[in-house]
Formats: sequence, structure tokens, C-alpha cells
Amino acid sequence: MSKNTQKTKEKILDLLKEQGPQEAPALAESLGITAMAVRQHLYDLEADDIVETVCCPRPRGRPGKIWQLTEKSNELFPDSHSEFAVGLIHSIRETFGEEGMDKLLELRATEQVEAYRKELANIAGLSDRLEKLAALRSREGYMANVLPGDEPDQYLLVENHCPVCEAARECSGICARELQVFEELMGDDVAIYRTDHIIKGARRCAYVVRPYDPKANP
Repeated sequence: MSKNTQKTKEKILDLLKEQGPQEAPALAESLGITAMAVRQHLYDLEADDIVETVCCPRPRGRPGKIWQLTEKSNELFPDSHSEFAVGLIHSIRETFGEEGMDKLLELRATEQVEAYRKELANIAGLSDRLEKLAALRSREGYMANVLPGDEPDQYLLVENHCPVCEAARECSGICARELQVFEELMGDDVAIYRTDHIIKGARRCAYVVRPYDPKANP
């Protein structure tokens, strides 16, 4: 396999990871190549059980073919040594119990907040702060980005990959502390809540972020 072919396949996987299931023509447009070339790469990836298709009914004509990642594709993205992390969680629970695990997670959350605050110290404005936070999270393997929300002054902080997914499945407190970190980092004048959750079956984790309004829901 040539380097160009491998790079194109990696770009296809990144697009499906970051933007969700898509048809071949949409992928081709994003990559600047022909739909036929994209389909050939997709067929190769399908043969390796990395991608799969689902039918998408149309008002007229034949159903469309949507390409999406399989569960096996997770092996191609960073996992932060999941086996070690899960084993460590078991050891901590056996040695210190749930109370010890909670204290450890709380300490880790405090350290994260302090580290992120230093990076965001000179950044004003919710949008710019979120963009910086997304960049920091991407550096850690979360493939994060910021999208416009459904309402004015509302944003969506998206994490397209969870590099600690297996550990989070084993210990729900990891995800709870993630939300806590974001809340503390954004401050009392910002509301943030999770709408999508990878360990509950979603393709991504997503958080709605907006200026705090006591009359808004939730």
C-alpha cells in the first residue's frame, strides 16, 4: 500500500470519526477526490471490518448508502493504554475501596482544572475559551472541536474519541469528573450539560455550553 493511499484512508476514518456517518460523495467532496476513489478505499476498509454501510431511505429513488465506523475501528485511535488503566482501577478499589477511588478522582479533577486554567488564563470570551479547551483536549487524544449550538450564544463542545473509554466503562466516576472539570473551568456564569455519551452508545461525547440563564432548560 502506498503512503498516499494509507493517508487517504486515514483521512476518511478521521472524517467519519469527527463528523459521523456519511455517503461516499460527501467524503469525496471533503477530500477533493472522486467518489469512485473514495468508494474503493471504503470497500478496502469494509473488507477489514473497519467500516460498514447502512441504508438511508430517500423520498424518491433508491435508498442511499451511508458509511460508518465499526466498533473494531476504535482500535485505530488512541486508547491511553486501556488494559493498564482498567487493571489499575481494580487494584485501587481492592486496596483503598470506593472512598479511596473517589478521593483519587477528585484529586485528578482538581489537577486538571488547575492545569487548564493556566492555559486559559489570558483568553476572554466563551467561544475562544472553548476553542482553546478543545485544542487541549485534542492534544490529549479526544479529537475535540467546537460547533455552533441550536440557539444564539450556545455552543457544542464535542469529543469525537475517548482515549480512556475502557477505564470510563469500568469507573463511571471518570465521566462524572469530566463534567465537573468543565463546569469549574467555565465558571458559575456558564451552564454546561452532556447530551451525547460514548459509553452509553453514542458515537461521541457532546456538551451544550451557554451563558447561564436560570429560566432556561435544563
